[in-house]
This record gives sequence, C-alpha cells and structure tokens, in this order.
Amino acid sequence: MITKNIQLEICTYNMESCLAAQNGGANRVELCASMPEGGITPSYALIERAKKDLSIDVMVMIRPRGGDFLYSDYEFEIMQRDVEICKQIGVKGIVFGILTAEGKVDKQRNRILVEAAGDLQTCFHRAIDMSEDYMSAARDIVDLGFTRILTSGAYNKAMQGIDNIKKVCDEFGDKIEIMAGSGVNCGNIKDMYEAAHPSAFHFSAKKIISGGMTYRNPRVSMGGFGEVSEYDIALSDINEIKRAKQIIDNLR
Repeated sequence: MITKNIQLEICTYNMESCLAAQNGGANRVELCASMPEGGITPSYALIERAKKDLSIDVMVMIRPRGGDFLYSDYEFEIMQRDVEICKQIGVKGIVFGILTAEGKVDKQRNRILVEAAGDLQTCFHRAIDMSEDYMSAARDIVDLGFTRILTSGAYNKAMQGIDNIKKVCDEFGDKIEIMAGSGVNCGNIKDMYEAAHPSAFHFSAKKIISGGMTYRNPRVSMGGFGEVSEYDIALSDINEIKRAKQIIDNLR
C-alpha cells in the first residue's frame, strides 16, 4: 500500500487559489474551470501562468463540458488536443475519465489518452464513482496504466463511501495511488486515513468572499442559476490548507 508520503492535492479555479495551495504546503494542484459544473478544462492562459508561477505540481482537468462522462466524437477530439497542449506547456499531468453508455470504463478511448499523455501523470477522476461496477472499473483503470484514481467511493461524499475506498486501497493500493476526494476537510482526514489508508487527499479548502463590485443588478444571473451568486468568489483558504497539511504530516 502506497502510504509512505501522503499527498495533499488542492482543487483550484484561479491563480490566487493556486498560490494559496503552494504557500499552504500542498503537494500539487488540480487546475480546473467552472466549480458549479464540478470542474472542466481551464483556459490555456491559466495553465501557462500556473506552470510559470508554481513550483509544486500542476495537474490539469481534461473535461470539455459538465454533465456525464460519455463524450461525442467532437468532444473526444477536443480532449486529445487539450492533452497535446498540456504536454507542450509542460505541466505534471492530466485528469480525465471516460465512460461508456452502460457505465463501464471506456477502455479504448481512455487508452488513447493515456498513451497520448506520454510521460505526464494521469489521474482517472470521479467518473469512477458514476460507474456501474466500482471495483471492476478500478481494475480497468489500473490495467490501463493510470497514475492515480480520485474517488469518493461511489457515494456523493468520500466519508459516505469510505468502505469502498478501503476496498480499492486494499486491492490496488500497491499498484496505483488512491486519492480520496469530495467532502474532505480538516475534520475528517484523520478518520478517513485510519479507516482506509488512501495515498492522498483532494479538496478545495473553499472559502467564499464577496466580489468588489458596489453596483449589483438583482434582476440578472449570468449563469441562469438563481442559487449561484454573480458577486461571490470562491478561493482556497491558505489557513485551511496549512491545517490539512499539518494533520497529514502527523499521520506518518
């Protein structure tokens, strides 16, 4: 089981959060856009800036849209091009996951992206949690040669799926890094580790701050979602990251 160096990954959506992750002691960032959609591929300018300004590893989300993980031919072509650009920029790795209509790991398309990644690390994201057979999906991911799996154990939150996370850690932890994510926080990292011994933890350390605009039009929501404020900004909290890092260091 890979637990010698427990990793802390911060999911980030802007440079401010990337820098908070680095200064807070995280090992790497997962760089995304669109938090309400669960993360999609960020802009190339943001990827370049993160690579330029960060000394910690940068993992980039390769996901052309929100929604499910069954992609059209056009979307798959875009994903392949995104991988090429990430290689050119020189990030540490990429994060993706493709399923079939039946909820199985799409071996053909995932293999194409893993091979296209070359020396880049590859993380199969929480698409595994949407699969029809969780353990079978994990086995396929290992066989495809991914570097790690990000999972909540086939439940909405990792603490709810901790028994499944333990199963994949026990069965595949010596072959692939298992990273627990979704609902991870400083209050449950220790309990998760003692229950399942994942190799890494993934969370956003999110805090919401009010934007700087003084004029605010109450009649308009640009995203079309009434529950999503146009004037709130989500950032990663450096103090929460530092606390998580301290907790993880004390687990060793």
